[in-house]
Amino acid sequence: MEFKGTSEYISTKDLSVAVNAAINIEKPLLVKGEPGTGKTELARQIAKSLKLEIIEWSIKSTTKAQQGLYEYDAVTRLRDSQLNKQKIDDISNYIKKGKIWSSFESDNRSVLLIDEIDKADIEFPNDLLQELDKMEFYVYETGKIVKAKKRPIVIITSNNEKELPEAFLRRCFFHYIKFPDLETLTKIVNVHFPNIKKNLLDTALKIFFEIRDVQGLKKKPSTSEALDWIKLLLIEDLGPLELKEDKNDILPKLHGALIKNEQDIHLFEKLVFMSRSEN
Repeated sequence: MEFKGTSEYISTKDLSVAVNAAINIEKPLLVKGEPGTGKTELARQIAKSLKLEIIEWSIKSTTKAQQGLYEYDAVTRLRDSQLNKQKIDDISNYIKKGKIWSSFESDNRSVLLIDEIDKADIEFPNDLLQELDKMEFYVYETGKIVKAKKRPIVIITSNNEKELPEAFLRRCFFHYIKFPDLETLTKIVNVHFPNIKKNLLDTALKIFFEIRDVQGLKKKPSTSEALDWIKLLLIEDLGPLELKEDKNDILPKLHGALIKNEQDIHLFEKLVFMSRSEN
């Protein structure tokens, strides 16, 4: 069982090494990186490559660790008891299984994605330490222990928006996905758009990296945004010489796919003004 990337996902050598190391030592793989660098898609492609089911748990600011295990619906059970419904005798009717429980009870090994763990509160990762270590948890309402039939491959992603607890980090294999260099991004684009002309691709990526390199940018465009922009260029059938209105423009056509806030737009407008003033 080895991951090397797929026809749809370019995996760098160090990323593949990290994935396979985490699988071999049976530890969660914690993947950090800028938003839009393919962390979530990595988990999906690992599942596809290894022919495993993927179970995705998307974390929000209000998500609690307990929800990944199960939730007990006491309110509905109370209401049903008032209506004299027979199903109240079986408390399991009121237990909603979480994503971790689903991965534990799967007859075959699965990939469990815990996506954007840094969105939750600081105690969230610590609340899952024992469950991810022992691959089991106790259901208080039924008095039963749920154990993993097959240990899932656990992929945890973080946008690096906040620090994670040290106790949690010690239990993970860590990998930081660097923003792809020109060569890697070229390969990624070719995977998504195999028929793109080389001169258009070269010009588009040159402009894209020039934008990312601008000092003072609040939000640098991501890999996924580069793909969205190039897709629009192809839809509009723009050639490499048509990407800018004139030579002094810093922002290309359809830049709304790349620049997503007013502060950065004003920054580029200022740079354009300064450039034209110098000329």
